[in-house]
Parts: sequence; C-alpha cells; structure tokens
Amino acid sequence: MLRRLTIRDFVLVDRLELEFNPGFGTLTGETGAGKSILVDALAFALGERADVGLIRSGCERAEVAAEFDLAGSPEAAACLRQQDLDSGDGLLLRRVVDTNGRSRAYLNGSPVTLAQLREVAESLVDIHGQHAHQSLLRGDAQRALLDSHARLGSLLDEVAAAWRRWREIRGLLDAAAGGAQALAQEREQLEWQVRELETLGFSPAEWDALNIEHKRLAHSASLVEGARFSLDLLAEGDAACEQLVDTVARRLDSLAEYDPALAEVAALLQSAQTELAEAVSALRRYADRVDLDPQRLGEAERRIEAVHGCARKFRSTPEDLPALLERWQARLAVLGESADIGALEARVAAARKQYEALAKDLSKRRGKAADALGLDVSRVMQQLALGGGRFEVGLVPVEAGSAHGQELVEFRIAGLAGSESRALAKVASGGELSRISLAIQVVTSQAASVPTLIFDEVDVGIGGGVAEVVGRLLRELGCERQVLCVTHLPQVAARANWQWQVIKSAPDGQLRSRVVALDDAARVEEIARMLGGVEITAITRQHASEMLAGS
Repeated sequence: MLRRLTIRDFVLVDRLELEFNPGFGTLTGETGAGKSILVDALAFALGERADVGLIRSGCERAEVAAEFDLAGSPEAAACLRQQDLDSGDGLLLRRVVDTNGRSRAYLNGSPVTLAQLREVAESLVDIHGQHAHQSLLRGDAQRALLDSHARLGSLLDEVAAAWRRWREIRGLLDAAAGGAQALAQEREQLEWQVRELETLGFSPAEWDALNIEHKRLAHSASLVEGARFSLDLLAEGDAACEQLVDTVARRLDSLAEYDPALAEVAALLQSAQTELAEAVSALRRYADRVDLDPQRLGEAERRIEAVHGCARKFRSTPEDLPALLERWQARLAVLGESADIGALEARVAAARKQYEALAKDLSKRRGKAADALGLDVSRVMQQLALGGGRFEVGLVPVEAGSAHGQELVEFRIAGLAGSESRALAKVASGGELSRISLAIQVVTSQAASVPTLIFDEVDVGIGGGVAEVVGRLLRELGCERQVLCVTHLPQVAARANWQWQVIKSAPDGQLRSRVVALDDAARVEEIARMLGGVEITAITRQHASEMLAGS
C-alpha cells in the first residue's frame, strides 16, 4: 500500500509530504482548490506523461516521490527482483521533470526507464478518473476490462501467438500460390550465396587463429632477431648477465661467513639466477621453433584476402559471415517449405486448429466471467438508484476471429429505457452512465490484486441517498484495499476512516495548494461546509456531527 507521498514544485504545490493510512480516506476542499493535483502528482510518479506545464511557475523542476509497503504486493516485489532492484518489503519510486522537458525515473534509488517504472507501478495503484466512464463506451476498453477482471492474461497471450502463427503460415501459402516465379528466383540466388559461404568454410575461431598466425609470420624475422639478441645478452655473450649474476651470488655467499646479513641477498640472487636460467631455456626453445616461412605467410595472406573478398561481395564483415549464412539457410528452409503447397496447406490447417482450440477456451472463460460480472454489477446498480436496470456483458461472434479471440465484447443495459437490452452507449444518460461506471469500478476493483485504489470525483452527478450508498460501498471496499476518493459529497466524505482537506492560498501573491489532515473537530467543520456552503450554522454542524457518528 501507499505509505508516503512527497511533492516538490508540482503545479500549485511547493512542498508537501503526506503520510497515508490504510482503509478508506477522502480528499475534500473548495472547488478549484486543487484536489485533483494530488491525484495528478501520483499519476505522474507512476509513469503518466511528463510535461513542463507540471512545473510550478518560477521553478526549475518538479519532483514526486512515492513510498510503498510491498507486504501485500507480491507482483511488484517479484518485478523488482527480476530487475535486481529488490530492497525488502519497501519501494521508493521517484520521478523528476525539468524545464527542458527531460523526465527521469528511479526505483529504490536506481535510474530506470519509463517502461520499467510502469511495469512495477501497474501492480501498485489503480486510478479511476471522473471521466473513466467515457472509456467504457469503447469496445476495446470493455474487452480489456472483462479480460482483466477474469484474469485471462496468459491465455490471451497464447491466443494472440497462435493467431500470428496462423497468419504467418497462411501468408506463406498465399505467396507460394501467387508468386511462384519470384520465390523461385529468390531461392536460386540464396542457393548461390549459401554455396559461396559454405565453400569458403569460414568460422570465427579459424579467423581469430588465422589473424594471430599471420601477425606472427609477418614479423617472424623481427621475432627471431629479438630472441637471439635477448639470448646473447642473457647467456651467450661475453658479458652475459646470467654468468654475472652467478658470480655475484657466489661472491656474496662466501662473504656471508663474515656477515650473515649478506646471506639473504645471496639467496635472492640465486633465486633470480634460477629464473634467468628458465627464461633462457624458454627463449632457446622459442628461437628454434620460430623460423622464416614465406610460403606459409603467403598462404595465410591469400586466405585472409579470400575472406575479406567474400565479406565485401555480400556487404558484410568477416565476423558477421557466419550469422549471414545462418539467416540465408533459414530463409532457404522456409522457401523450401513454400514450394510444397500440400505441406503448407497442412501447416495452415494445423495452425488454424490450434488457434481455434485456444480461442474456444477463451470464449468459454469469457462467457463464464461475463455472466458473473453482469450479476455483480446489476446488484450494485440497484443500490445506486438504478432499480430495474440490468447490466449484461454480450459476446458478439466474429466469424474470421482476431488476435483477441473469436468475439467482440459489448456492455449492455436493460430495464432503464425499455426492457430490451441495448448497448451501454445508446441507453444511459450522463448521470446514469456515471453511476453505472462506478458500479463497474467497484465490482472489478474488488477482484483486483492492486492494493491501492484512487477514485477522482467518480461520484459527479450523484446526490442524496445514492451518495450515501456510494460512501458505504467505498467504505466496504476500504476494508479490503487502501482507498482514496476525491469527492465533493459530504455523504461520501462522512463515511471515510480518515479525511484530508485541500486549501488554496496566496500569502505572497503566488497561488499555493496545501493538504491538511483533519481531526474529528476539523472534520465536523469541513463536512458542515460541504453541507451548508458559505454560511455554516449550528444546525449544519449538528447535521455534520450526526453524519460522522452514523458512519
């Protein structure tokens, strides 16, 4: 769950640090005070689009940091371990944007990409905006919501992969049937190119060894001369250092009889003499082995030129020739299969059968989830003054299928504008749509594994007894999740376990928003303000106290 949120120079906020509590909390305040800025700041920290307009006027950058307890977030913890960013049961997530538009993200102090940030964040917080119902009018959003609610992610991936395989093989069959001549020409050229590389018989190991050998052969005269020169100085010349070291060692050894301190020096020289003798022996062996071989040097140079010539011919480098050969061989194998129309038709049939089997399983699971979601949302709708309304999830077959399965998902409503079931977009009014959206969000959030839920004024257009029901539903949800709701309804705010108030002021001529945690007495005042407007009376305060007591 979310433990702490720190905001610096974000829109109207200069400095703000908030400690979050478990359960259900509300954020209230005057219209225009900046209640949604808190949600926007959190969304920015979780990976939403960065913009220089988020930076407070006159500042160089905006920064938001969110601290989470991962005890109830196994998915986020596993994701962090995969990225080597694990730090126990906690997570510090930080995002910065500067006036140049550059955005940076950090997880537990380590810089990460925006994709890495979002991958972790999506299992931590779910934000429902006040316009969330608009996306529910789109078929793709409806399908995604149903599939997410039913947790069909892995099966969806299998269906999509099977669809792509079927399409790919069917494309080969179509190409083979309609472009036999072009395929034959491509195959002929590939065969010639593969023969060239196979005849070359090139391998990376051989190339490395060949270059080392060529360097040695090309400098063999210098190597022999250097070895002989070194032997002359070390052992074979008139003033060979091997003999000189031996003389000094023996002289010091004899003098050690008079002063034992020289014994250690003599021993060191004797050790050096032994190592010199080994070095001389190794040099002699090397000098005997290295000789001038112009014929072998010519062979190596011709081999190197052949490899370079082949690489130039195919616009490649010697190091890339093996990979090039592998790609051409793979393509030839594919073209070989393409030439066999019967085999391709069999492969297409097998791929289609596999796709249809997976898609059928997906349809079955979707159908079961659609029925359950319809019943659950319909039950909540009755509590939101939508009596008689019934929510349904329709599955419309798609004959050809798609990467998403063999049906479209359509949210429908019956009983509000006649008994006939019709698409959600064609039935509900703005107020009804807002309440239906809230019912869907409450139901789907209860099944989600995300520990923190944010509702940003999703109760717009709701009042009276319905608002009390909304407050009760969110409070019940807060028993299982951490819930924060930005609201203008006193009936919702009174149901919260804790409450914050957003206050806007301009002490130095610059507008600023700040958040105040309300105690019991302050909550009475704030609920009274939400109930009574500008003038707060004793009766309004009494009503506010009764609402809080009844929660």
